[in-house]
Amino acid sequence: MRPIPRSSRFCNGAVSFWFRESGLPERRAALPGDADYDVCVVGAGYTGLWTAYYLKKAQPDLRVAIVEREFAGFGASGRNGGWLSAEFAGSRERYAQSHGKAAMIALQRAMMATVDEVASVAEAEGIEADIVKGGMRLVATNAAQRDRLVEEIDYLQEWGYWPDDIHVLEPEHEPRLAVHGAVASAYSPHAARVQPAKLVTGLARVVESLGVDIFEGTSVEEIRPRRDTGRPAAVTDHGTVYADHVIRGTEGFTSTLRGQRREWLPMNSSMIATEPIAPALWEKIGWSGREVLGDTAHSYVYAQRTADDRIAIGGRGVPYRFGSAQDRDGSTQPQAIAELWRALTRMFPDVADVPVEHAWSGVLGVPRDWCPTVHLDTETGLGWAGGYVGSGVATSNLAGRTLRDLVLGRSTDLTRLPWVGHQVRGWEPEPLRWVGTQVIYGLYRTADRRESRTPEERAHTSRFAGLATRIAGR
Repeated sequence: MRPIPRSSRFCNGAVSFWFRESGLPERRAALPGDADYDVCVVGAGYTGLWTAYYLKKAQPDLRVAIVEREFAGFGASGRNGGWLSAEFAGSRERYAQSHGKAAMIALQRAMMATVDEVASVAEAEGIEADIVKGGMRLVATNAAQRDRLVEEIDYLQEWGYWPDDIHVLEPEHEPRLAVHGAVASAYSPHAARVQPAKLVTGLARVVESLGVDIFEGTSVEEIRPRRDTGRPAAVTDHGTVYADHVIRGTEGFTSTLRGQRREWLPMNSSMIATEPIAPALWEKIGWSGREVLGDTAHSYVYAQRTADDRIAIGGRGVPYRFGSAQDRDGSTQPQAIAELWRALTRMFPDVADVPVEHAWSGVLGVPRDWCPTVHLDTETGLGWAGGYVGSGVATSNLAGRTLRDLVLGRSTDLTRLPWVGHQVRGWEPEPLRWVGTQVIYGLYRTADRRESRTPEERAHTSRFAGLATRIAGR
């Protein structure tokens, strides 16, 4: 394999390329000591910030604090692929089993509306986050992927998507996007490109201006429920925050909390970003619509054309570290960089000489049944949202609005959605977690290799992928 071209400015880590572009924010002060609030939110990512935003908008006199170990957006909110999309992770059948099919369809329609909600709030609040609603393009590069793409569209149209919401594209569709080897593609208008770090730092600024206290550099060690006359609390290394409600928005970092180690698995996802690509090369590629781009492989990738004309592409890479271990600075392994560069140059061979300027990784939260959830326990005073399985940019906004209604005791269309109150068991102990993850993603990669080599007349989804899905419990 030819060497990966690296920019003279190449960097691995430093949180993410997005923060390198926008600049790391100045740290806010830590919690000064014990404190008392109406609502304490743990985690200053999208979930925590959206929850605080909507609470203060609905009830300005509410005393709200956010406690963050690092700085606002340090986790997945500042490292993700910038897909603001209506995609929703989890089994639709599982949600329908408890609430009915109509409720799951309502959840999917709510996700579509959420894309516009995020864009509208960003515009109204003056958050410059490079948002372009160009839609989502999905491509298939072999016959098995093509058949799976068509089947997926038929399936989604049974669960809340209408033909205008997602459909197969004709070959001559404009605007043109020339993905090498593509044999089919589909389009959904319910997606936008976003610069994640600009969105999260802008949202933090707005939330602070509304009167929310954001304490950074403050590590929450334990979240305690209401006991007898004792109020719920977030116990930190700088003091204890007491509140009527404590909301956990820690996503992939949930395993760092006492008693939560097996709650959600911290799945790693990695990205690379190229140097800016010359206009002549963009003429060959197309992509003038700025759609977010994904493929239909089992080990899938996701990509965007950035505001300054780079390609940023991501995928699972090395998906899990033993013992739920996590990085500190966003660096990723050489293996993950190589896999992403190969995926990039398979899709766009003409960019093979464009240097890679940045590589990074982040963690996302994965529940044992791969289904996101929003919950508030009125007896304990504890609430949470997450387990977005990589679709959190939009889902976290819907979660924040739902948590607002739950905290304020409202019965609304949002609180009746089927992910509210969804319960799931924890993950297996080590080494079963690590072994299982390695087996699952090894099987998916094997399935992708076999499908890419199978003649079209014998094309079908590999049995290895089916086995991986059963092991994963998806």
